[in-house]
Amino acid sequence: MILAADVGGSKTLVGRFAPARPRPALIDVRVLRTLDFTSLPSLLEAAFGVRDPRVTHVSLGIAGPIVDGEVTMTNVPWRVRHDEMVAATGVTRLRLLNDLEAMAWAVPVLAADELHTLQAGTANPAGNAALIAAGTGLGEAILHRVGERLLPVPSEAGHSDFAARTDAELALVQTIRAEVGRVDIERVVSGIGLVHIAAHVHGADHCAVAGRFAERDGVARVSQAAAASACAHCAAVMDLFVDAYGAEAGNLALRAVATAGVYVGGGIAPKILPLLARRFLGPFLDKAPMTPLLAAMPVHVILNDRAALLGAAVAALEM
Repeated sequence: MILAADVGGSKTLVGRFAPARPRPALIDVRVLRTLDFTSLPSLLEAAFGVRDPRVTHVSLGIAGPIVDGEVTMTNVPWRVRHDEMVAATGVTRLRLLNDLEAMAWAVPVLAADELHTLQAGTANPAGNAALIAAGTGLGEAILHRVGERLLPVPSEAGHSDFAARTDAELALVQTIRAEVGRVDIERVVSGIGLVHIAAHVHGADHCAVAGRFAERDGVARVSQAAAASACAHCAAVMDLFVDAYGAEAGNLALRAVATAGVYVGGGIAPKILPLLARRFLGPFLDKAPMTPLLAAMPVHVILNDRAALLGAAVAALEM
């Protein structure tokens, strides 16, 4: 049996899988708030018990860079080490993955009904693919074509510099820079970013319709107010967010030459599909002289909210 986890800044999914190929079969899953626990072993213990003799493989997707078998999480005050997790679980076939690397492992096994197509394009079976996912933070990964397989390459590209393209984005950068200093892409394209954008557009930390932006469901209320045309400022927030999201997806697509497809994951995209359909592709394609290349790339939104958990289980099969 495979024990897999998708350890995020807000929530963690822990699942047990039967090791079927090419797609492991989910047996059961638990969803827990990450910061309710002091460590990953204590979270796994609460989910299914940290030691189970039936578990032969453990695969953990974690929000942060994996370096020399160790990760210090970006938005959670945890350090996770491979040797400590082996000691805690008693399983030697244990793998630490960047969270977007884990999600990328799921891409080749996703079914058609787990995807929403923004641009059909023409997939090149010999090409690379790319994955971008905005949730609490922003993650990116490239799926490099090796023979007939797509192999994920993790990155921390979400923390590279945000490239403002318009007067509105330049003004946003000035506001965020005055508050936090350096403006990386995650400060704009993520749940964290939506809080910054909302405060900038409203000129305050709240609005009469959506309430306080930094509260647990604050950015969800901003999105809802925009969709219902209940607040013009909230609508402007979401427009800025989607424009920046589409532009960065196009940047990633060019870096990867993602002729096999561009995949948009994370928790935000499936909740705003009508807005993505209206605005995402404009800035995605606005990359002259490379617009024809981008126009040929399929662009899909991942609807499966357990894709990173599934991908961690797929990666376990590689051990």
